[in-house]
Amino acid sequence: MSADLQFTVEPNTQPASDDQRAQTLANPGFGQHFSDHMAIATWTRENGWHDARITAFGPLELSPATSVFHYAQTIFEGMKAYRHLDDSIHLFRPEANAARFNRSAQRLALPELPEDAFLDSLHKLIEIDKAWVPAGGETSLYLRPFMFGSDPFLGVRPSAQVTYCAIASPAGSYFAKGVKPVRIWLSEEYTRAAPGGTGAAKTGGNYASSLLAQAEAIEQGCDQVAFLDAVEKKWIEELGGMNLYFVLDDSTVVTPELSGTILEGITRDSILKLVTDLGYSVTERKISIDEWREGAASGRIQEVFACGTAAVITPVASLKWNGGEVQVADGEGGKVTAAVRSALLDLQYGRATDTHGWMTKVC
Repeated sequence: MSADLQFTVEPNTQPASDDQRAQTLANPGFGQHFSDHMAIATWTRENGWHDARITAFGPLELSPATSVFHYAQTIFEGMKAYRHLDDSIHLFRPEANAARFNRSAQRLALPELPEDAFLDSLHKLIEIDKAWVPAGGETSLYLRPFMFGSDPFLGVRPSAQVTYCAIASPAGSYFAKGVKPVRIWLSEEYTRAAPGGTGAAKTGGNYASSLLAQAEAIEQGCDQVAFLDAVEKKWIEELGGMNLYFVLDDSTVVTPELSGTILEGITRDSILKLVTDLGYSVTERKISIDEWREGAASGRIQEVFACGTAAVITPVASLKWNGGEVQVADGEGGKVTAAVRSALLDLQYGRATDTHGWMTKVC
């Protein structure tokens, strides 16, 4: 049944009223409100994927023995649907999210969801909840597909039952008052991922393990935390939930190379191509923490920016660590950061020609 899995649609009989939805869309925030429907499907060892449907958004009923609660066998994706000026709705590189979802599933010993089924679930969810896609500014409909072991069994083994689900949340601009450069705290005690671990998978445990370091960053007056590699503790990897880019004084753009411990961000990969489109040279290589500190101090590093689905592209103002802090240039971001951010947003919102074939029209 899995090979031709398609999602049937069961409309919510009690959707939000037009007034309720309009009130939410006027100030959606991020991840606080949800559309009327969700996608859900079940996998079992005996029957594969089945019972795939779009149904009313609501609670899941799970046994206290459900395996995900005990062994964290869970993965997720984050992506957005954008409303263009002609009122059409588009996804940005959804096939890349589908492929990464299955790579994460492999690492967590979960069943792969056919890519066509993954895309079908999102298209049908957006189509039935298209009124929830906000318009104007940098608003969007944030989509959260996820999968977890739902077998009510306490033995330590891959779950014999798995649930796939996708929910949708209207999202306002991440920076309601304009883009704000962020201060970064260097975590020298904690690491995000180790070779052979789950760093390249988008799994809940990676984010849970970053929260203590993130709390430490906030205590230090910073916005985000940067992690080093787990072996030598000298190579920059990524932030708690974002990839990093560095702009050098010769206009070369550099980002830490993928090593199996860094998440392969869709935004990160897109920037590699957009930077080239803008006429800059881009390189993936190892970057040491000393290179960041010394480069920012000397002016060799002129810009640093972080990238991810939620915040898109965010300039980095400074790096702080136990015993010191260094500002990046004037601390306000720079022309390369601004140019790449504009190029990406113009593409996503349909204001620029899609020369890479990245946008998929849903409805």
